[in-house]
Amino acid sequence: MHLLRSHAPRLLLILALAALGAGLCARLIPMESRAVEEQLLGFPDSDVQAHLARPMVLAALCALPALACLLYAFGGTLDRYITRQFLGIFGVCLAALLLIWLLIDLSDKIGDFRNSQTVLRTVGTFYATRAPAIVLLLLPYSLLLSLLYALGKLSSNREIIAMIQSGRGILRITLPLILAGAFCTLLSLGLNYHWAPTAEGRQDEILAEASGKQASEATRVLYRNPESRRLWMIGTFPPDYQKGRPLLNVEVTTTGTNQLLESRLSASRARWNRETRQWLFDDPVVGRFTPGNPPQFDKPESPLIVDSWTETPWQLIKPGLSAAYLGVPDLHGWLAANALHHQFADPSPYLTQCHYRWALPFTCLVTVLLATPLAIHFSRRGPGGGIFLAVVLSAVMLLVSNIILAFGEAGTLHPAIAAWLPNFSFALLGLYLFRHRISGRPFYRSIRKLFPNG
Repeated sequence: MHLLRSHAPRLLLILALAALGAGLCARLIPMESRAVEEQLLGFPDSDVQAHLARPMVLAALCALPALACLLYAFGGTLDRYITRQFLGIFGVCLAALLLIWLLIDLSDKIGDFRNSQTVLRTVGTFYATRAPAIVLLLLPYSLLLSLLYALGKLSSNREIIAMIQSGRGILRITLPLILAGAFCTLLSLGLNYHWAPTAEGRQDEILAEASGKQASEATRVLYRNPESRRLWMIGTFPPDYQKGRPLLNVEVTTTGTNQLLESRLSASRARWNRETRQWLFDDPVVGRFTPGNPPQFDKPESPLIVDSWTETPWQLIKPGLSAAYLGVPDLHGWLAANALHHQFADPSPYLTQCHYRWALPFTCLVTVLLATPLAIHFSRRGPGGGIFLAVVLSAVMLLVSNIILAFGEAGTLHPAIAAWLPNFSFALLGLYLFRHRISGRPFYRSIRKLFPNG
């Protein structure tokens, strides 16, 4: 009975978080399932299994807080103390960075919001939609700052030394912090699976609707069908093009086997009928070209019906989709369609981003490996040097990651190498720093050996 009373607050917190996760699942999973059904209906060539996994990933995200609280409850007294010291400052850092980011972003986009008739609603919708991407962006920085502060404070108060004298090593002391980094990595993996990339891709659409402009999914898209020798040029894909809204400013050019121009169809709007699988072109102008003769232009009766073309709207938009705004299921679908239709676009950016969707979340764990050994100090010199080095290394990791990712998207580096090399390299550096800290040899002494006359 005494054991139950002593653990009652933690058990109640676990049950409360489990109930909260179940409530979120009950509300979000049906919505996500309907979104998956619409996706598969609008894009029949999508990766079905990857999209069907979206509700399960969302359910796992809802269960993460309860799982973290369960591990906290089963931890020792010292583990819970270190966790509380870290979580308090982590919440402050995340809230502060979120507020700073919101103020900067809001000042940059306030002109677009002013044109909306419902400013507050537009602002709320805009940032609620982008919430997964914002959390994914700020998590590594919050981890870095909170680790530096919490471990620096414990070191300055000689609490780390007291824990070591009680028989615990550095690795065992920092295990709760490593687990915190692992949970942040799991959270980032879930968000980066689909919701964070697509949220960033929707910001232009929301701003366009707020300012009264024509929103679009893609503009100025070129699609080449080598088998039928047709080149499509689409001016604008509206947001609901997969539900029947017409494509705007369409031009279809057909060439012969000798690569000479045969015909060109121009139309202000083009619609695809899902039931009859026919294309309907409004205000059509058809030009026919024969060698040695002037071109002939006809204006058929509107709408012009074409039932012999196999292209579909979701096939045509694929070259116009930005790789940075596609989640894992959409990237898999794009790559499969690109392979099937003989590379209608350069696959390097999409292959690189596909690997990067899995590599980016591990930045949280790498940040923990870099910051933890540098934040702990035992000398009277203070934590300034270690904090400075940790911030510099994190900045260099971000810079190197962006540069190498650009090389991967350009096709210069293998996509997997471009996505994973920064994490792998800086993780090895973090393990090296841990080894130095565990052995009691500060990192700055190794640097001094490089400059014996300094």
